[in-house]
Order: sequence, then C-alpha cells, then structure tokens
Amino acid sequence: MTIERTEPATDAGERTMLEGWLDYHRRTLESKCEGLDDAQLRTASVEPSELSLLGLVRHMTEVERGWFRKVLTDDDAGPLYYSDEDPDGEFHLTEADTWDEAYAAWQAEIAVARDNAARFALDDTSKGRSRLTDTPFNLRWIYTHMIEEYARHNGHADLIRERIDGATGD
Repeated sequence: MTIERTEPATDAGERTMLEGWLDYHRRTLESKCEGLDDAQLRTASVEPSELSLLGLVRHMTEVERGWFRKVLTDDDAGPLYYSDEDPDGEFHLTEADTWDEAYAAWQAEIAVARDNAARFALDDTSKGRSRLTDTPFNLRWIYTHMIEEYARHNGHADLIRERIDGATGD
C-alpha cells in the first residue's frame, strides 16, 4: 500500500489550505513509516540520539494531544508516553512498543484534533493559554505551528528512513 498525499489546491481558501497542509504532513510521516517492521521503526537515527520513526510518531501523538486538546479546548487528558520523571518518554522505546499501538493512538488523536478544531473559527482563541505569555492562541496559529512541527520532524524522518533501508523521496 502506498500512502496517498495530496497538496491543497493553490487557490484554496485559508482554512482548507491550512487543514490540507497539515493533513499532507501527517500523511508524509505515515509514508516514512510504511513497510517497516517494529524493529526497524524503533531503530535510532545515530548514537547517541534515541530519535526513531516510532518515537517521532509517538511524539506527534503527544503534540496533537497537547495542542488540540489541552491548549485549544482546555481538556487536559494527560500524557500518553511521557511523565514528569521521563519528559522525553515518547522517545524511550522498549521491545514492547509497537507500531500498531502507536499508530492507533496517533490516529485517535488526529480524529480528536479534527473534531475539536471543527468547533472553532480560525480567529477563535484557545481555552488554554501560553505558558510564556499567558495569552491564548487562535486556531490559525495552532494550525501553522502544527504544520511547522510536522515539517521539521518529517525532515528527521527522511534521514532516519534513509539510514534504515536507503529509501528516499518526498
């Protein structure tokens, strides 16, 4: 199976374009994981880094959860993979961590993100506030930040995938 990715139309409206680019980058990360087994997905980029494709998916699950639940709607469902004792827990993988579990959690958070965002206009502000400035974010800012977050980590995913099996590409 090949993951289908579609760029938004060049003349799309603002919301359609933002949502389209976010979905494009979500699908890009998924495509970087396609066809690999759990051991390959747990393979770290290069020592001493623990960065792996499975860790990136778990990280983006937490990022989706944080921005579209905690910040946007003030629904603090708590972390899935990290804790106060292990703030980078999403990257600390064991043999028990699987693609099936991580993928299901990621897709569930994306579904919640879509549902929560659908209740807001682009100019509507979040219920949660910035830790730095104590100001809310509008949905437009959250979408833009999420696109940036995925794009940055998709660059990491490109390099990790190439290290695993030599696969390259968009």
